[in-house]
Amino acid sequence: MKSPSSLEQLIDALRVLPGVGPKSAQRMAYHLLQRDQAGAQRLARALEGALSSLRHCSRCNTFTESVLCPLCADERRDHSQLCVVEMPADLLMVEQAMAYHGLYFVLMGRLSPLDGVGPRDVHLDRLLQRALDGVVTEVILSTNFTVEGEATAHYIAEMLKARGIKVSRIARGLPVGGELEHVDSGTLAQAVIERRAM
Repeated sequence: MKSPSSLEQLIDALRVLPGVGPKSAQRMAYHLLQRDQAGAQRLARALEGALSSLRHCSRCNTFTESVLCPLCADERRDHSQLCVVEMPADLLMVEQAMAYHGLYFVLMGRLSPLDGVGPRDVHLDRLLQRALDGVVTEVILSTNFTVEGEATAHYIAEMLKARGIKVSRIARGLPVGGELEHVDSGTLAQAVIERRAM
C-alpha cells in the first residue's frame, strides 16, 4: 500500500477542525492550493508560530505567550473573584460584556463521562488550588447551559462549597431586547423560575 499523497495528508489534517467533514476538508484544501496559496502559507506560518509560542497561563490556564496572561498580570482587576469558564472563547465573551472585572479560570473543556472526559481532564485540581489561594472569596460558575456544562458547574460547586468557598452561577433567561413570543419555552420557564424581586 502506498503512503498518502500530500493532498490526502492536507485533507486529513483539515478534518481535525470541529465541524469539518471529508467534503468540507476537500473543498478547503482545493481552495487553498488553487486560489489562495499565499493564504495557505500564512495559515501554515500562523499555526507553526502559535504552536511554538503559546502556552497555558500559570494562573488561569488560558493561552498566553508569557507565564501570566495580560488579565492575570493586571493588578487593577478584582483578585477576590474568580470566573470559571469552559474555553478561552467563553472568557472573551464575558470580557466583551464589560460587566465583570475579576479574574478567570479556563477549564479547557467540560465534564463528559460519555466522552471519557473526567475531572483531571478539565484541570479541576488546578482550579481547586487556585480557588484556595487565600485571595479568592467568590467563584462564579460560567459554564455553558448544556447538560455537560450544568454537570460541570454542579460538580465544581459541590467541590468548592465543601471547602467553604462562596459559589455563584451566572443567571439564565431572556435575552436583552428579546420578545416573549420569540423565546423558546425552556428559556422562558427558566426565566420565570429564576425571577428576582424589584
